[in-house]
Amino acid sequence: MLATLVAKPFHEPGWVYEEKYDGYRLLAYKEGSIVTLLSRNGNDKTASFVAIAAAIKQLRARTLLLDGEGVAFDHEGLSRFQLLQQGRDTKYAVFDCLYVNGRDLRHEPLSTRRDAMEQTIAGMDRLIASRRLADDGFKAFEQARKLGFEGLVGKDQSAPYIEGRSRKWLKVKVHQEEEFVIGGYTAPAGSRKFIGALLLGAYKDKELHYVGKVGTGFTQETLKTLHDLFQKHVRQRSPFIDPPRERDVTWLAPKLVAQIAFQEWTADLKLRQPVFLGLRDDKKPEECILPEMVR
Repeated sequence: MLATLVAKPFHEPGWVYEEKYDGYRLLAYKEGSIVTLLSRNGNDKTASFVAIAAAIKQLRARTLLLDGEGVAFDHEGLSRFQLLQQGRDTKYAVFDCLYVNGRDLRHEPLSTRRDAMEQTIAGMDRLIASRRLADDGFKAFEQARKLGFEGLVGKDQSAPYIEGRSRKWLKVKVHQEEEFVIGGYTAPAGSRKFIGALLLGAYKDKELHYVGKVGTGFTQETLKTLHDLFQKHVRQRSPFIDPPRERDVTWLAPKLVAQIAFQEWTADLKLRQPVFLGLRDDKKPEECILPEMVR
């Protein structure tokens, strides 16, 4: 189940509000003593999160399916995606339980699934229940802002687990950080080598819209690695429905996803002061979508 990104804080009666983690989404399967951790696009990540898998193996439930996020926390208790890439100590922030001991919970309300999840992981230090915020959405947003969280996710407590993107889960960012499709790159200038800036996009109605370019956040080694990776994705035409007027552009097939930090969205949905953080192999390009307004 995927949350829909909205541009502003909101409140919905009967909803709960949870911390939005800056981590790696993982589905955790347990059958007897066998544990498998899968990314959103079905890649086996068990070997990358050995400690989390070992903790899940110790749970009493014989059959289990959990949904959550592999996270690494800094000294202030904030999750940081970069710390995961550095191999820091990881925890599994669990926010849903889909199946336990032969019982399929996907059609049960979130309140029931949450209770089952909390009972299942109780007493395990490496497995934590996702943190709940204030009952009022606007107060929850302010709480998340003061605590320094990446954002929050509002969830309809009465809703079943819906595979795919849903408006029963809505996410709003406090610190703007999102995934975008790489649609091309400009030529380097001056002393810079390999790449000038990445051209970024997000989808709306299955069309890739240009949202801006990012030229900061790279090391020399990163620039070379990206340039080498890009060569097999080069194409002649722009993948954007509204290509930017840039010179010396190499267009790319929209296959790669970048994690980008930025200050804010402009009125015409462009990124202000973007910074490159890394590539994401757990996100499909078509999952990078433009934000919506809350209806």
